[in-house]
Amino acid sequence: MDECRCKVLRKPWELPFLAEASEVAGLRRVMRLHLRLWGLPDLVEAAQLCVSELATNVITHIGSGTPATLGVSMSGTYLRLEMRDPDSGALPMLLDLGPDAERGRGVGLVDALADRWGVIISDSGKTTWCELSTGLATANGHAGGARVSKAEALLALYGDGVAARRRDATPLTLTVAKQALVCLIGDLLHWVRAHGCDPDEVLDRAQMHFESETGEAA
Repeated sequence: MDECRCKVLRKPWELPFLAEASEVAGLRRVMRLHLRLWGLPDLVEAAQLCVSELATNVITHIGSGTPATLGVSMSGTYLRLEMRDPDSGALPMLLDLGPDAERGRGVGLVDALADRWGVIISDSGKTTWCELSTGLATANGHAGGARVSKAEALLALYGDGVAARRRDATPLTLTVAKQALVCLIGDLLHWVRAHGCDPDEVLDRAQMHFESETGEAA
């Protein structure tokens, strides 16, 4: 069986914004939302910090209200974050700061969190970028470890019947996987009820177990 038959599509996206202090929190929320949709929740904190520092660098060294653009994409198996602004003169620098320094730590934080970073100069300004390792085997692969791999293998087997009924279905596309998942959960709930247990109680316990492990409880 292929390591990843059901791919997670991670399409590049951009978000233009005005570099103001009030916008940073919104950028952090957008990063959290998209990385969870991309199946990369473990990168949320590091990516949020990098984006915050890159945006703050524009505000501090170019000026509040500067038009900027946040770009997010996959660079192979790395998550790539880009901050574009119209000033090609104010270049971010990694400084050797003392322990009492109150400013200038932004690039140092990005350097510590990211696997690599750099600056690209163009006629329209510059792009400050950094890349974070995802630990994925492929750019469209799954994160999540052994449990996700086991679920993928189970859905691949269970989805064969669903895929066989769809002329346009390739092996375990995301659509087929979702249909297989609904069928699988439904059959498991039938099994639970047939053995005298409450399906709602099982679903509630499964949800609580999931939330306790992922930290996604309300």
